[in-house]
Amino acid sequence: MAPRRGTTRRRFLQSTALAAAGLALPRTGFAASPDLKLKKPIKIGCQCILSGPLGGYGEFMRKGATLAMEEVNGQGGIGGSPIELNFRDEELKVDVGVKNARYFVEDWGADFLVGIDSSGVAMAVGEIMPSLNKVLIVTHGATEKYNEDLVFKRHIRQCFRVCVPVYQDGIASALVAKDLPVKRWATISPDYEYGHTSWKMFRAYLKRFKPDVEFVGESFAKFGTVDFSSHISKVMGLNPEGIFSTEWGGEAVTMVKQAKLFKVFENTKAFMIGMGSAMDVLQGLGADYPDGTWASGRYYFGYPDSPENKKFVEAFRKRWNSYPSYPSETSYTAIHALKKAVEKAKSIETEKVIEALEGLELDRPAGKCVIRKEDHQAVYAVPWGQIKHDPKFPMPILTNLKVFTTDEYYRKPPFAPVEG
Repeated sequence: MAPRRGTTRRRFLQSTALAAAGLALPRTGFAASPDLKLKKPIKIGCQCILSGPLGGYGEFMRKGATLAMEEVNGQGGIGGSPIELNFRDEELKVDVGVKNARYFVEDWGADFLVGIDSSGVAMAVGEIMPSLNKVLIVTHGATEKYNEDLVFKRHIRQCFRVCVPVYQDGIASALVAKDLPVKRWATISPDYEYGHTSWKMFRAYLKRFKPDVEFVGESFAKFGTVDFSSHISKVMGLNPEGIFSTEWGGEAVTMVKQAKLFKVFENTKAFMIGMGSAMDVLQGLGADYPDGTWASGRYYFGYPDSPENKKFVEAFRKRWNSYPSYPSETSYTAIHALKKAVEKAKSIETEKVIEALEGLELDRPAGKCVIRKEDHQAVYAVPWGQIKHDPKFPMPILTNLKVFTTDEYYRKPPFAPVEG
């Protein structure tokens, strides 16, 4: 594992030594390891965004995966073999993501790959997995095309995903929106796969749930946008009653702060942000986050109220002095899922691990979960909620949680086209 940028070598060595020494760390809902005697380190190549205004996501991913590695190694590794992690910055660039994946497998000798924040990068790396022939578990990239097209339709069996897909942003959001006193919606969202797909699903499903709804405007912002004023002016000129957005990370923080200057929150009845409960958004906005804003993510630290989640949050806070964000939980789960699958397969051979992951059940911090055999998508429920400032927490939290069963909003094979 290479030291990440900004981490001193001394601190990095201390962290690695703690894991290798197998010091007792708080255990969560994942079971201890049987002795498989693989007699080699198990190498896992991790890539995520580690730079720029969205770099906070990668940092939270790194912390979640590292915590899982320390727990697994502290319990004897996988079959007696320690896990080794290696992190690289995907830079949200397709060519960089593909280059990273090839480096991990062909040069570093990775046994498995995890991570990836961008849907576009996830699709590109997924395309080359048959040639690399290693299991890839995506922990953030959310496009439905990853599980529906690559896995279900094209049978690229090396691809898995343990984060909820864009169904959370585009369908669960519509289940919330149908009960709001809003008929005229507009969007300010990212101008790439994730932003366009989420808005398309939101329109299609909300129209199905509430036929008299109108979609009056849309404005898509390029990656790296720091001035949202033209996008805000464009949609507000169309008098929407509600704003739907899938801006994330530092760009979501900037958009909300600028929307407040334009008095968007006073002049609309609802504001929804698909990634608004991510910890970097909660912390980045702080007191500037308007109460009542609807937000969600791929995991929220306050849900579910289960022993597994409480133990994970406690362990994460003890290790990193911070509440976990959703990339922390999904990367943590990916490492533990690989451990469980390898032990079930009694092998690290790709085909045997694929078979072990298909239908695998997990008691993860986010709740009980099963990885669907048909499309290799992990199925679990994540809440939407409204922003509230509570003095007991150092950042805004969610209240009035809306949790839907996965049957209500997960698309199912054979995946009919989305009309929107």
